[in-house]
Amino acid sequence: MTASARKAATLDSRIAGLPWAAIADDLDAHGHATTGPLLTPAECRGLVSLYDRDKPFRRRIVMQQHGYGQGEYRYFAYPLPDLVATLRAALYLRLAETANRWRTMLGDEGRFPSTLEAFLADCHAAGQIRPTPLLLRYGPGDFNCLHQDLYGERVFPLQLTILLNDPEADFTGGEFLVVEQRPRRQSIAEVVPLRQGEAVIFAVRERPVVGSRGAYRAMLRHGVSRLRSGHRMTLGIIFHDAA
Repeated sequence: MTASARKAATLDSRIAGLPWAAIADDLDAHGHATTGPLLTPAECRGLVSLYDRDKPFRRRIVMQQHGYGQGEYRYFAYPLPDLVATLRAALYLRLAETANRWRTMLGDEGRFPSTLEAFLADCHAAGQIRPTPLLLRYGPGDFNCLHQDLYGERVFPLQLTILLNDPEADFTGGEFLVVEQRPRRQSIAEVVPLRQGEAVIFAVRERPVVGSRGAYRAMLRHGVSRLRSGHRMTLGIIFHDAA
């Protein structure tokens, strides 16, 4: 087994050992869930070191130029770095069950395939061929407006963000935010604290909420509050590709 294959197997085993039953319960109850430790500090540093290189990426976005907030991010190109590709495939495999349960609860037709490879084949057949995993970088005063990462008609309903810096040493502020809009009610806003190497899994657009007349759609948006000091970087894993 090559060194790359050993690293992928180790990461896949780490993902398999996450508390998936509790994660599914939190996703159902709140539309988001944290994983606990997922990446090691060394893996986080390795991802951070990629940002200023050109080869791994297809596009750089400066947020303030588009009204998205302040800061910047870069979309990875295919082929994805091994760590990112392993995360994306292994996490999809374990989130497809929740995605299909939500689809059934909301009365949506069809089911998501059991593997990322099959789902991406559907995306590519629909013209969504550009990879969407990305690295985001924030400095003092930067923030990310509330938004949804949709990119086309094919949308997997869950995505995740992994914090790559140490919030106790590297920055202040910059909290991950989730806002849920419920029909005919005021919105709910939550701050999700993260540790270095920890992921938050959350609904891309909506989640089912069980009411007195069955399940209804609660709309979610996510963002990042203003960074007060230091620097903050995250890895975003979105499972559907972009048109």
